[in-house]
Amino acid sequence: MGMAIAEKILARHCERKSVEPGTFIEAKVDITLGNDITAPLAIEEFKKVGGGKVFDPDRVVLVPDHFTPNKDIKSAEQCQILRSFAREQGLSHYYEVGRVGIEHALLPEEGVVLPGDLVIGADSHTCTYGALGAFACGVGSTDLAFAMLTGKCWFRVPETIKFVYKGKLNKWVSGKDLILYTIGDIGVDGALYKVMEFTGPVIRRLTMADRLTMCNMAVEAGAKSGIIEPDKETIEYIEARAERPYEIIHGEKSARYAKVIEYNCSKIEPQVAFPPLPSNTRPISRVGEVYIDQVVIGSCTNGRIEDLRISAQVLKGRKVHPRVRLIIIPATQKVYREALSEGLLETFIDAGAVVSTPTCGPCLGGHMGVLAEGEKAIATTNRNFAGRMGHPKAQIYLSNPAIAAASAIAGKITSPEEL
Repeated sequence: MGMAIAEKILARHCERKSVEPGTFIEAKVDITLGNDITAPLAIEEFKKVGGGKVFDPDRVVLVPDHFTPNKDIKSAEQCQILRSFAREQGLSHYYEVGRVGIEHALLPEEGVVLPGDLVIGADSHTCTYGALGAFACGVGSTDLAFAMLTGKCWFRVPETIKFVYKGKLNKWVSGKDLILYTIGDIGVDGALYKVMEFTGPVIRRLTMADRLTMCNMAVEAGAKSGIIEPDKETIEYIEARAERPYEIIHGEKSARYAKVIEYNCSKIEPQVAFPPLPSNTRPISRVGEVYIDQVVIGSCTNGRIEDLRISAQVLKGRKVHPRVRLIIIPATQKVYREALSEGLLETFIDAGAVVSTPTCGPCLGGHMGVLAEGEKAIATTNRNFAGRMGHPKAQIYLSNPAIAAASAIAGKITSPEEL
């Protein structure tokens, strides 16, 4: 019996000819990642066990992105721990304010994560990197500490569910809508501790930005990882930025899947996830009258230049509703600069939006857009749990950038078609 791509990557990294779902393995990792929330605990554990030097200063990545620029003394102290450790260890991948970006947008952009890699990160959305043909997953801070010391991590090999997307995308439908539709179909535990392998003719036509968005939200269905086999689009993206050699890995035709699920994308409208779960989805035609107070466009899910271009296309020549606050957060400094050079920031400001420095910020209710009791927001982020963006009695709706931008103008959740 052949192996799916995720199984092949895991087998290569534990030096076995093959692995089967359910097997426990210890595997070598290519990249270990921590941020300003999760890495301080990992660093503390690293030092507790007498860790002197990390296994490889080029493979340990620290990205202070959640509460930066520092919002208070505590967050400043958290980032200081990362900064000191990075200097002490001589880490080549530490990103200071002014050069930083949201980690899961930054690492692909910088060519740090590559096809065939095994990547772990003390952040649940580490699964984003599966879009490059890597096996990537979130781990706890203690697992990160062990990996920083040894270059290894343990895994139980997950089963793979294959998702096949056929047909043609409708107008304003993006990778965000495909993954929201999928989560709405299978539920927040529909892929629990499994790999979600996205394939089919529609996936092959998606941009890398849309692929990254889809893999980013695999964890919202309970998945261990999301993955897309590399193709011409992947290689073109990687060749322009890869910082080291890499290996393209493909699954085998005889691979066994836990399940195969097919979707006809011609029937999929833009999706909106209602609170309090990403699985609580409705097509835009069935949203009804939902008035909003705030819109956030950004995050590791939808803060790339392609997302900002779509948003600017909808906003150009229009004004944000007087009752609405529109916050736009480019995911990295390069995205910010590109948006500036293309005139997108001028479009946003003319419309009445505010543009932030790259940060996770409001996505986790950290800063730069926290909600008060009773407020409603639509966001291009990945989670809408109660309290996720501020007050537990605030409500969060999830959508793609086009829907979010149109909603900012209308003052209620709507499609660009309705403007």
